[in-house]
Amino acid sequence: MNASASELPVIVIGAGPVGLAAAAHLADQGLEPLVLEAGRTAGAAVREWAHVRLFSTWSEVVDPVAEKLLAPTGWTRPDPAAHPSGGDWADLYLQPLADALGDRVRYGARVTGVSRAGRDRIVDADRHRQPFAVHITHAGGGEERLLARAVVDASGTWSGPGPAGADGLAALGEKAAADRVTYRVPDLRDPAVRTRYAGRRTAVIGSGASAFTALAHLADLAKSHDGTGTKAVWVLRRGISGSTFGGGRADQLPARGALGLAAKAAVDGGQADAVTGFRTEAIERAPDGRLILTGEDGRRLEPVDEVIVLTGFRPDLSFLDELRLDLDERLQAPVGLAPLIDPNQHSCGTVYPHGHRELAHPERDVYLVGMKSYGRAPTFLAMTGHEQARSVAAALAGDLESADRVELTLPETGVCGGAGLFDDPGPAQSGGDGCCAPAPGLIRLGASTAAEGDAGQNPAGGCGT
Repeated sequence: MNASASELPVIVIGAGPVGLAAAAHLADQGLEPLVLEAGRTAGAAVREWAHVRLFSTWSEVVDPVAEKLLAPTGWTRPDPAAHPSGGDWADLYLQPLADALGDRVRYGARVTGVSRAGRDRIVDADRHRQPFAVHITHAGGGEERLLARAVVDASGTWSGPGPAGADGLAALGEKAAADRVTYRVPDLRDPAVRTRYAGRRTAVIGSGASAFTALAHLADLAKSHDGTGTKAVWVLRRGISGSTFGGGRADQLPARGALGLAAKAAVDGGQADAVTGFRTEAIERAPDGRLILTGEDGRRLEPVDEVIVLTGFRPDLSFLDELRLDLDERLQAPVGLAPLIDPNQHSCGTVYPHGHRELAHPERDVYLVGMKSYGRAPTFLAMTGHEQARSVAAALAGDLESADRVELTLPETGVCGGAGLFDDPGPAQSGGDGCCAPAPGLIRLGASTAAEGDAGQNPAGGCGT
């Protein structure tokens, strides 16, 4: 890259937890970051699950270099042992961090395309010497083209929830039933939302932490409306085994393990009925307006009033189409990272240490970080994203010794079941599985601690970016 190009900023896509951490690390390395955020505030996606209580503690979701940047502003770190909600995370950490970065963060700027300046995807000549051209659309209208020396995409996966269909496509009739289908764990603190689910039958499709949370929420709602008919129908693509409810007390993140136990209690207590080995093919509208789920094996479930689909999240790669990315054909994650996170091979929730080398692509100086780097894989944690940000920033600054010194040990789920354990991984992303979820003792509908779970739901694109 020529001298003028090296003076350009490093563009970071997304002002979520990992995007802002990346900006802090870049600034710490003496590079100039420019964060482009489509929303109007920092952590815009995180704020959409503000009722979530993370199963990671404050000590695990605050990046050390970001904290150093915040120190001169008078920022006070919350209780390290406490579990923040998504709203807490956004208000007490992400927004102050974005404010500390100042005009290095631009809001209302949606990235619509990234390429090499003057070079489309097929052109080889002098390619690596060209800066990146980043096209954005502004919230108030208008377009802009910015140049960058490197691009770090931390835009997460929150905008790409998986469908109900077991084949990865929308079930027949799913789109037509949109008025009764949601792809997020409902915030039952909202009276209007509570009314929607109280006294009704709700199908919950998925087997990840978000599904656990939805079951726990609906069970709590059923208990508070005893005799009104509130009922959850848990639709699983596999059977129920010892690993279905996660690691429980063996989970090294206690709140994550407790979440699975809360879901189990809902089933054991009769607030939720489990339907196993059911792969949804169609969603039909009954004469009374309710919905009937039909399986690939011909089974038809009793009508339900609502459907909550929690089958994972997917990365939006459309605006990166002119770049030469090397992505795993299954997970849509960088090929160097994919073997470490493949749920078909790994079931303990442990990810080996990784950094810039595993995240690299043939297109030099482009990195996907955070939840987006995991593609469709679950079990992302905020700590993973912080370490990715540190390594990538060091690599872009030319400090390969630091960039290669990746030392990260992630807590295990306590679930080890061999290949195929996560055949229906469910969401996060946070970001699941993920970095977010409530402890059962914190699930109290109508209170400020109501929560949903996993990285897919925070998205923690990485965890919600």
